Amino acid sequence: MTRFALTLEWDGTPFMGFQRQSHGPSVQQAVEEAAETVVGHPVTVFASGRTDTGVHALAMRVHFDSTKDIDPFRLSEALNARLRLARAPIAVLDACVVAADWHARFSCVGRAYEYRIANRRAPLTLEAGRAWRIGRPLDEGAMHEAAQALVGHHDFTTFRSAHCQSASPVKTLDRLDVRREGDHVIVEAAARSFLHHQVRSMVGCLALVGQGLWAVADMGAALAARNRCKLGLNAPPEGLYFVKAIYPGES
Repeated sequence: MTRFALTLEWDGTPFMGFQRQSHGPSVQQAVEEAAETVVGHPVTVFASGRTDTGVHALAMRVHFDSTKDIDPFRLSEALNARLRLARAPIAVLDACVVAADWHARFSCVGRAYEYRIANRRAPLTLEAGRAWRIGRPLDEGAMHEAAQALVGHHDFTTFRSAHCQSASPVKTLDRLDVRREGDHVIVEAAARSFLHHQVRSMVGCLALVGQGLWAVADMGAALAARNRCKLGLNAPPEGLYFVKAIYPGES
């Protein structure tokens, strides 16, 4: 039995998230179906993280086990060919053989996300479904200042979905940075792991700060409240990207 690790990129627009769903298409289903055609037996694909409906990925690490002896490059080429035939907007960027005890999820020691806000009055054309458009001017400096109240070890109940299955709302947020690139405001978040909707909830509140609807201090107050009812806004999924998963020995 060989364990293959893949690095995937995908457009989340047509998917109900990564995980298999009974009510719609998922990334997991598409990759498993492609892999089963290539290796000739059923497989289960495990990912370094889960994504919601409409969320994208730039470099998600996944793995599956196979009894077929196949070169990793040939595997990636075959998978990409099958995914193209299925018209699934998923690309295998890399494939390699890993140790039998390596696990895409449980071996992961860090995850990074990026949220893209198109700060412009005009509607989106090329970025429709791939960014959150906010027409009012955003103060990215105030957003970054407010974001620092969330960095560190905290109870993130306010920023946690009611459907979150995590055993505890306590997480350590390693980084939450806000910067401007032209008419885009980019929010970068990094942590070992995140709660369900945590990044989108943090970004939604930062957008309120950026528009002057919240003061900088309101972000810390929302965190301290530890109450989902104090959440100002949950950002939509289309601006969120899973950027990378980090494993021991990587940076």
